[in-house]
Parts: sequence; C-alpha cells; structure tokens
Amino acid sequence: MTAVWREVAAATGPEDRTKAEEGVRLAYRLAGLPEPERIVWAGSPREGVELAARFTAEGTAGRSVRDGVRTRPWAAARKQLAGQLGPADWAEHWALTGAQLWDTTAMLTERIRTGVVEASNGVPGGEQSVRLIMLDAVLGQHDAPWLAAFDGQDGAEALDGVAAVARAAGWWWPYEKTAVIAERPVELHRDEAGRLDRGDGPALAFPDGFALHAWHGMPVPAEFLDGLATLTSRRIREEENAELRRVMLEHYGYDRYLEESGAEPVQRDEAGVLWRIELEGDEPLVMVEVVNSTPEPDGTHRTYWLRVPPRTRTAREGVAWTFGLDEADYTPERET
Repeated sequence: MTAVWREVAAATGPEDRTKAEEGVRLAYRLAGLPEPERIVWAGSPREGVELAARFTAEGTAGRSVRDGVRTRPWAAARKQLAGQLGPADWAEHWALTGAQLWDTTAMLTERIRTGVVEASNGVPGGEQSVRLIMLDAVLGQHDAPWLAAFDGQDGAEALDGVAAVARAAGWWWPYEKTAVIAERPVELHRDEAGRLDRGDGPALAFPDGFALHAWHGMPVPAEFLDGLATLTSRRIREEENAELRRVMLEHYGYDRYLEESGAEPVQRDEAGVLWRIELEGDEPLVMVEVVNSTPEPDGTHRTYWLRVPPRTRTAREGVAWTFGLDEADYTPERET
C-alpha cells in the first residue's frame, strides 16, 4: 500500500475531476454534513487560497468544516489504530507506512506554503490572511503519509472521502457552502534526497503558472537559473549572496572554479593535494584532489575532487573525514 500512496503523493498531470468531486461529497456525508452547494476548481494552491479568500469575504463560502471533514476523523482513526496496536507496534506500523513518505512530503508541503505566501500579494489582509486560509486546507495528495498508515485499517472508514480526493486531486478547502479544489502540479522534479531540484526550469509547476524554482531544495529565483548556462568564475566571485554562490559553484564545478580562479595547493601528502580559496562573505572553499589508483580501460587515472570542512589542514585529514574518521584512525590497507 505504501508504494501506491507514494505514487499518489508524487502524481502530476490531469486530475480526475469526477472522482475528486465524488470524494468531496462523500467526505461531507461521512462527517454528517450536507454536501456543498458548489465545487470550484483552482489551477494551483495559490489560486485556491485566493478563491477561498474571495468567497469567504463575499459570504458565499460559509464557515470552514475542515475540523469535521478531516481533523476529527483523522484523530479518531489514529487513536483507534494506536490503541489496537499498542505503542511499540504502532511505532513499527508507522515506520513501515507513513514514515517512509513523511520527510519528502512534509518538505514539499512546507515549500508550497511558503511559495503561496510569497505569491499571494493581492489577498486582502496580506500574509496573515493567507496563512489563516491555508490552515483551512486539506492537503489532498500530500496527506499520503497518514492515509498510507490508515489504509485498510478498522476505524478509518470515515476518511474514505478524504482518501478519494487525495487519489484524484491536490489541496482542497471545505466550507459549508463551497468546496475549492486545487489541481495537481503538471511538473515535479526532485533530487535523490527528495528535495525540489531543477537547473533549467521550475522544479514544481501548476497549470495556472504558479511555480517554484529550486536547486537541491534551496529556493532560487527563476532568472537566476537562466544565468547558469553562461556562468564564469568572475560572476561567481561577484555574487554577494553566499547561498546562491554555492549553487553556482555546484553547477560550475569546484575543480573548474579552482583552476580558473588561480588557486594554489596549500599541502600535499600521500592521500592527495589540498586546495583552499577564500570566498568573501562565506566559509573558504577547501577541497582535496585525489587520483584513483585503479586505471581506466585506456590506462589513465581519474581525478576526483572532495569538498572538505574549512578547518582541514592536510589532504590525509580531508580524505579521512570523508570516511567519518579522524586522521590518526585513517589507515587504509589498500587504495582502490
């Protein structure tokens, strides 16, 4: 089941509007509430917030019913399942289900929240109003960790409607008279650690144009990525933002930057060559150049560059650090 919910959490492309709307109505009925008078679609969580704010101001939304639709049945399902399993078995069950999705999904959810706050400048009441409206949201596909833990368990039937929406759509806002459903993203790009990551476009993009740009999880401006293709060592040196400079260095290549910046080795030993260059407003760039002792098929030996902590004083100490060892404990019997 966890694999299914992993796919749900990462789903992109057109949603199934019919199934999503059926899920919304089921969620209301299971909560003992009348079905919403209307269901309105939004092109992204940003537009969902804007529509929810407008309908609330107009008086056409009614009060939020998130507590009845999602909060109370979720709490009841968790209490029943944890009670049935006991503390130890509940912890094991969570580790085998929801915990496997939690970190990456939570990172993505928080990044969307931040992006919505930054992009929703036109909402009356400003940032505070946007944050309050987001508290009314059910996370749709991004509720996957908890839904994975509850899937097929006794007592979780009250969440069947919430689960149906999650399988078919993105975030949604349940109010007495109106439900607002946001479409799923059309693009999602992540690195091996599950962080938003793309160097040539938005890492997360929605149908209405709302998008987030990131490099290995770090938010970056869209125009910043456009400049990566024409980077020079001088441009990197002139960047005042230390975090953006680090992104530039990763993209440009540490070895290339050291070579073109005129850096000189500060120490050599049997482990390799230690390089160091000062970076204004940031910690020094310190790297160990090592040569693979095993030859390539053509007889050459590949060179590797290892970034090490600024405090490193010898190449041997740096190589030892990459293995989680102190220099005195680094005694390889054979180099490969």
